[in-house]
Amino acid sequence: MSAVLRAELTKIRTVRSTVWTLLPTFVVGVGISLLAGLSFGAQPPERQFGFDPLFPAFYGLTLGQLALVVFGILVMASEYSSGTIRATLVAVPRRGRCYVGKILAAALFATAVAVPTVLVGFFAAQAALGRYGVGLGADGAVAAVLGGCLHLVLLCLFSLGVAAMLRSPVRALAVLLPIFFLGSQGLGNVPGLRTVTQYLPDQTTWVILHLAGSQDEARWARDYGPWTGVALLALWTAASLLGGYLVLRRRDA
Repeated sequence: MSAVLRAELTKIRTVRSTVWTLLPTFVVGVGISLLAGLSFGAQPPERQFGFDPLFPAFYGLTLGQLALVVFGILVMASEYSSGTIRATLVAVPRRGRCYVGKILAAALFATAVAVPTVLVGFFAAQAALGRYGVGLGADGAVAAVLGGCLHLVLLCLFSLGVAAMLRSPVRALAVLLPIFFLGSQGLGNVPGLRTVTQYLPDQTTWVILHLAGSQDEARWARDYGPWTGVALLALWTAASLLGGYLVLRRRDA
C-alpha cells in the first residue's frame, strides 16, 4: 500500500496541470474572505446589529472549493481521458488497493491546501474587520475552522468518487460545477428551494461555517445542526467513493 501511495503522490506532484488547480483554492478562498471582511468592517456601527464576524471568514470557501472539486476530478478521471488507467491497473492489478491509493493521495494534497486556506482566510477576515474581528476563542470559531477543513477535504473526495463513476473529467465537471455553483450562489438563496438545496453536498456544512444565517430565525434555520451537517457530507462522500469503487471493480479500463 505504501508503494501504491508513493506512486499516486508522484503522479499528482509531477503533473503541473493537476497541482496548479490547488492554488486557486488558497488564492480565491483567502482573497474573497479578506474582501468580505473589509466590506463588513467598513459598515457604520448602527448597521452591525446581529452581524456574525465568522461569516466573512468562511465565505471565500463557497468559491474556493470549486478548485478542489476540479482537483478531485482530475486525480481520478484524467487517467481515463489519457488512457493511462490501463498502465495503472497493470502495475496495480488489485483495483481496491489502487483506488485507496488515489483516495489517500488526494486527501493528503487536499488537506495540505485546506488547512492553510481556512486558517489564513479566518485571520485575514478578522484583521480586515478591525474592531469587529474576533479570535479563535470566540464561540464556535474552532468548530468552524475544523468544519472548514473537513468541508474542503470531503468535498474533494466526493468529487473523486463521482469522477470514478463517470470515468470522464468532462462529464464529471459538467455535472458537479453547475450544481455546486448554482446551488450555493443561486438556487440556495431561493426560500422555496432551500428545503432541498440545504442537503446538497456543498451546503451541508454551512451551519458550522456560519454561512446559513442565524439559526434562531425561522427563515434561515436548517433541519440539522452543525456537526450533523458535517456527518451528512461524510455520508455523501462515502456513498460517492463506494459507487466509484463498484464501477472501477466491475468495468473494464
